[in-house]
Amino acid sequence: MTAFTKTSALMARGCEFLGTETAILCGAMSWVSERNLVSAISNAGGFGVIACGAMTPELLDTEIAATKALTSKPFGVNLITMHPMLFDLIDVCAKHGVTHVVLAGGIPPKGSVEAIKANGAKVICFAPTLALGKKLLRSGADALVIEGSEAGGHIGPVSTSVLAQEILPSLAADNLVFVAGGIGRGEAIAGYLEMGAAGVQLGTRFACASESIAHEAFKKAFFRASARDAVASVQVDPRLPVIPVRALKNKGTEEFTAKQIEVARLLDAGEVDMGEAQLKIEHFWAGALRRAVIDGDVESGSIMAGQSVGMVGKEEPVAEIIAALMAESEAALTNRGAVAA
Repeated sequence: MTAFTKTSALMARGCEFLGTETAILCGAMSWVSERNLVSAISNAGGFGVIACGAMTPELLDTEIAATKALTSKPFGVNLITMHPMLFDLIDVCAKHGVTHVVLAGGIPPKGSVEAIKANGAKVICFAPTLALGKKLLRSGADALVIEGSEAGGHIGPVSTSVLAQEILPSLAADNLVFVAGGIGRGEAIAGYLEMGAAGVQLGTRFACASESIAHEAFKKAFFRASARDAVASVQVDPRLPVIPVRALKNKGTEEFTAKQIEVARLLDAGEVDMGEAQLKIEHFWAGALRRAVIDGDVESGSIMAGQSVGMVGKEEPVAEIIAALMAESEAALTNRGAVAA
């Protein structure tokens, strides 16, 4: 790999933690972040992450084994905290010696962090606020990801730039913090590294890589889109705490609104409790995303994409994407040094 001296120096802590050549993680994208893309990213010097999503323990077992057959490099597994079989999934990760487990989708349930660490794996958690970030670190998280609302998929309400200014000055010196959301070029990576980030996480930039199994129609939807096409879903009923999802606007966006109304009615009728209601929403997204990614239904399927989608203009190999990001970051850091001198 070409030497990117300045960028590599700023990524050193993140690389040591991940066991990689670059501190670039791939965000866990359901149906997209599977064995092919994950192994390609790890083989190219980044850190691939399997998106477990709604997988059963048996399916995850198969996916990890298949990924290990394609790469000898480190990779992680992203587990959703509300998954009803979370601890069984943790056991599957332990069976395969997975080195890093990412917990996403909410506060880790009691005992989950301890269960992961008991098997020798590192725990990475998402921190939407500074206070929660501190709490997660006290609870045993080895690293944090701060992800802004520009990201694709499930999002919080605060932008990446604001989260970075709020959290990095307080936590980055003594802790490993990765920045995610809306990152599409190396210049942005350079800026967050200079602010103290240990590395970055990108999803949208990798979704249309040559190694991604996403349907051709899904990829073409990305190539046509601009930043303003990636919109956040609207919460219909305040009693139903639905995490907003950012995706390209289509008929599926309207169908989700109808799904929320349907689930809210079931909640009112006492036919489901709040936990079941939220799972119904998650299952909706899993199905809608599969229709778009695997079947190529870009009309009614969910085309989850971050606002950096406008920077994705063609299909490229993962290795070229990572090399371009590193080169852009290195050039930015070098130019800043020249200006300062």
